[in-house]
Amino acid sequence: MRSERPVPVVRQADLETAPVLPLVRPGARPADDLARGDENAAPDAEGPSLRDVWRASRARRRALSAEVKRFTVRQRRRRRVWIGVGAAFLVMVLGTAGAAYSPLFAVERIDVVGTSQLDASAVGEALSGQIGTPLAMVDDSAVKAALVRFPLVESYTLEARPPHDLVVNIVERTPIGVLQTPAGFTVVDAAGVALSTTPDAPAGQPLLEITGGTDSAAFHAAGRVMRALPDAVRSQVTGVSASTPDDVTLTLGATGSRVVWGSADRSAEKAIVLGRLMEKSPPDRAKEYDVTSPEAGVVR
Repeated sequence: MRSERPVPVVRQADLETAPVLPLVRPGARPADDLARGDENAAPDAEGPSLRDVWRASRARRRALSAEVKRFTVRQRRRRRVWIGVGAAFLVMVLGTAGAAYSPLFAVERIDVVGTSQLDASAVGEALSGQIGTPLAMVDDSAVKAALVRFPLVESYTLEARPPHDLVVNIVERTPIGVLQTPAGFTVVDAAGVALSTTPDAPAGQPLLEITGGTDSAAFHAAGRVMRALPDAVRSQVTGVSASTPDDVTLTLGATGSRVVWGSADRSAEKAIVLGRLMEKSPPDRAKEYDVTSPEAGVVR
């Protein structure tokens, strides 16, 4: 049989209350002060305050910014220089363009140069519509349309001479002779362009007798030969004939002496040889000069 032990009775007076320990170490700022960022709260005796941390962070940022500025000062200075140069260049370009297209540089005088057969004053009068136009805005198509009326103009160039001069450089066509047509005598150049037509044969121009007309290969060969002749020889030519590109023949002066030229190949050499042969045997003492082969010129 089990024996039962008596249960001890605990009285209320015998219970002691346990002490309450603080969770914050002595001297630390309360959590409410930290949350509010109270700078007047008591400092932590055992560590840096929030204000000290903030000041240190700000000082570090300032030091880092100063270092960055120190190491990039050249780059920033170079950037400022390039920006200044670009701005100055832009201002200069805009100013120049504005002045060029303004009445400050308008055409007041037109000079025509390079003419010998053309009347320069007539050419200048034909271009008078460009007076008052800024040099940069001279209408090249209008100039071309005005010069088309002059058949002797082979090519031209325009030269602006600020502030007010426009120079027109003319290259004239060189006549090589006249073709007899039902309308009269037509002066033509080496390209077959008709320069003028008169009822009578003009003085100083040889008569062209070319098979096939101005579009034929024979005509182009004769044109190359005439352009290769020196002035001293060309002034004595009174006739040019060719039936093919390889049988160009010239007639000299009143004596009717002939120059058998052959093809237009090596015309510059043939012209030199012909000049020497004519010095030794003038046309009044020679009936024919054969320069078909420039290495062996023959006088008959």
